[in-house]
Amino acid sequence: QSSSIYITLTIIGFFFTGVPGSMVVTWTTFNKTESKVEYSFLGGRHFEMTANGDATLFVDSGEEQRHMYIHRVTLTGLKPAAAYVYHCGSDKGWSDAFFFAALNDSTNFSPRFALYGDLGNENPQSLARLQKETQLGMYDAILHIGDFAYDMHEDNARIGDEFMRQIESIAAYVPYMTCPGNHEATYNFSNYRNRFTMPGQTESLWYSWNLGSAHIISFSTEVYFYLEFGLELLFKQYEWLKKDLEEANRPENRAVRPWIITMGHRPMYCSDDDQDDCTMFDSYVLHITTHKNVEFVSFTGVDLELWAHEHTYERLWPVYGYKVYNGSKEQPYVNPKAPVHIVTGSAGCREKTDMFNPNPKDWSAFRSTDYGYTRMQVVNTTHIYLEQVSDDQYGKVIDSIWVVKESHGFSAWF
Repeated sequence: QSSSIYITLTIIGFFFTGVPGSMVVTWTTFNKTESKVEYSFLGGRHFEMTANGDATLFVDSGEEQRHMYIHRVTLTGLKPAAAYVYHCGSDKGWSDAFFFAALNDSTNFSPRFALYGDLGNENPQSLARLQKETQLGMYDAILHIGDFAYDMHEDNARIGDEFMRQIESIAAYVPYMTCPGNHEATYNFSNYRNRFTMPGQTESLWYSWNLGSAHIISFSTEVYFYLEFGLELLFKQYEWLKKDLEEANRPENRAVRPWIITMGHRPMYCSDDDQDDCTMFDSYVLHITTHKNVEFVSFTGVDLELWAHEHTYERLWPVYGYKVYNGSKEQPYVNPKAPVHIVTGSAGCREKTDMFNPNPKDWSAFRSTDYGYTRMQVVNTTHIYLEQVSDDQYGKVIDSIWVVKESHGFSAWF
């Protein structure tokens, strides 16, 4: 018999694969079965189309060496913005029916995101609000910026199973895009590598994708902290990132998708008082970049950098090298002269929220210790809107900004 199916609906390399209109459905069973998705246009005859895939055996490294099968099925030829209903499984058992809208592949599309990190199996305070808003159709994609479940490997990976069931009511409806965090490190990130399906061939550790007028890059900050797993990933990611940014900055590509947005778990800057890396002037994530790391990103005209790890929300003024480069005193985010950083790691987990240093640096613009998450809309080629939702205050928007750029790229900073 099939047992305990849960589903993660994720995007598959929309544009850089050359196959528009594709989605990957990922789910898990505890015995070997076929991998099948039946789907149809919402409102039509149910499940009149079928796609087949395959399953990969994942053996957790805990004491019980639990076996599970990770199923992946790619849906192709989806019509942009069309609504579909689907279920997955096999003749041994089927999931519930879910629905999704295929992503619009137009560069004029204005995608809406929810973004957050550090969402746990225990105390997932923002989860209910995110579940409801997702099913109301408020988001086109989710960005989960590291740290899942706390922790997926615990109790012989049963915490990972339960967490995936918890987010199913989000991840089965919209693309659930991820990057690894420090809480995924056990057994060399094996639960993360196996449970999620991101674009590219890097086991979801780093990748990029396009949506609307944005090129979105996800990378691993963890390759700089878990050197016991080898230096190879550090150098591989750097070479990949360098090549990806060079391609994104080609004039013909930047003209079509001028926004470059990055997401990585551990921030370059923060003003928390927990002595994490970002609280220190010689922050590892910030300073190793001078040679072969992420600050290289800033030299390539990246517009917006999204982080988590700190269990707080912090919006920075446009900053580079610890110095503020506002567009102007009156309109700091209009034609800023450096990247805009957002730290959003307060979705809710067993470690609670963090505290702030009472004396923030000049680059810190707004801070909150409320549980919550961030919304973002890439409105067009010149405007991005961001707002912070407080779950403690029943969904109140406690902070918002417009980032406006009339020109993009490193040269726009001068």
